[in-house]
Amino acid sequence: MAKLTDSIKAPIAEELKIFDKHFKEAMSSKVAMLSHITRYIHKRKGKQMRPMFVFLCAKLVGGVTDSSYHAASLVEMLHTATLVHDDVVDESIERRGFFSINALWGSKIAVLVGDYLLSRGLLLALDNEEYQLLQILSRAVKEMSEGELLQIEKARRLDIKEDVYYEIIRQKTASLIAAACCAGAASSSSSKEEIELMYQFGEKIGMAFQIRDDLFDFGTDDVGKPLGIDIKEKKMTLPLIYALQNASSSDKRKIINIIKRHNEKKDKVAEVIDFVRKSGGLEYAKNIMLQYREDAFKILEKFPNNEAKESLKNLVIYVTERKK
Repeated sequence: MAKLTDSIKAPIAEELKIFDKHFKEAMSSKVAMLSHITRYIHKRKGKQMRPMFVFLCAKLVGGVTDSSYHAASLVEMLHTATLVHDDVVDESIERRGFFSINALWGSKIAVLVGDYLLSRGLLLALDNEEYQLLQILSRAVKEMSEGELLQIEKARRLDIKEDVYYEIIRQKTASLIAAACCAGAASSSSSKEEIELMYQFGEKIGMAFQIRDDLFDFGTDDVGKPLGIDIKEKKMTLPLIYALQNASSSDKRKIINIIKRHNEKKDKVAEVIDFVRKSGGLEYAKNIMLQYREDAFKILEKFPNNEAKESLKNLVIYVTERKK
């Protein structure tokens, strides 16, 4: 199942339609330029997987409430804010096949738009007295920032070990998906055990999601992202870490030297990709990803069977088998 099908969305189809209106209204502004930019963002929205996790987790433990809509809007606004800021940091001119905000309006405006979305999300929680949701999502924003900074710090020395890599992706990617699942449960249940289980569930999915993303850098599928982009950015991903750990001293020195000094040369990047492929790094990373998927399934088994549970299972499969 490599496609996000309507059957996955079926249990929450109506909720997603209502959410779309909530989200659009929550982003709106009286400042004409800002309103124009947020409409542009809304029209070019992605798959909105995180709101899906919010609603499905809410339905898994009870049902969708007004609080669930607040949680979904807050999660998606914080996610969108981080994407806008990431494009500025990475100097990206494209996002989801369209021009990025910084490409169209400049970096200064893009940073301010990201700040606006972040503040709107926080105010949405405060205005509706959603203090538990605010705590859940604020922790995620803190961890995402720490994860990005840890990755930058380690990229300078290229000395990332597996345990550090897992901590980086737990913070920078898994924390927000975990927060989405946790917030969904918290919007519908008062059970601390259920809320914590959903956080753990989301964290497992988030880890698998990022490893799948890392695999794209070395794959053969056309995913809309150039091969080797992580190598060019000196990002130490799991396939590369495994390959270096199992390489001879001379090969290790050679590959690290390429990443440090020749990461802009297409033929040299291709050499690193070939090295990782031949090392068994892709198979190793895929097996780790599938273990995280299995851990997520085990957590789901603690909950009664319903249509939301089935959709969550299929969404987890989609996350680990997606082509882009």
